[in-house]
Amino acid sequence: MTELNLRRVVTGHDAEGNAIFVSDREMETKVLGSEAEMVVAWTTATFPSDNNDDFDGAEREVRRVSPGGTVLQYVTMHPHTESKHHRTHSLDYALVLKGELELELDNGASKTVHAGDVVIQRGTIHTWRNASDEPSLVAFILIDALPVTIGGNELAPEN
Repeated sequence: MTELNLRRVVTGHDAEGNAIFVSDREMETKVLGSEAEMVVAWTTATFPSDNNDDFDGAEREVRRVSPGGTVLQYVTMHPHTESKHHRTHSLDYALVLKGELELELDNGASKTVHAGDVVIQRGTIHTWRNASDEPSLVAFILIDALPVTIGGNELAPEN
């Protein structure tokens, strides 16, 4: 396992309204079993976000999605591992930064995505799989969303 070593720089304002650097630090890496590591770089409690809120968004407790808000997280998936089959009530932008991953949907359809690709995940049940011999790195931006409704039935999240 390798730590992500993510440096996060946050800006804000001083009492006179001038732009300042609020923090500059290396973020803590959370180990997610043997398959992955994650860094939560920032979250918001609301969307649109409130730039007057001085709370450090990385300190907010979220499971996957911040209800009513957003999450920015980086995930390294180790070679020959896969995520749980899951759905969240969120709109996710998955920016593949390194390596390649297979994205499999609940009907068995799959696509392989590579560094430089982006996946727009819209509340579908899916699994991420790293079938390669190299680690992959993905930046996920999760924005709380209304549940998907099909034929009047709300599709429940699967975590």
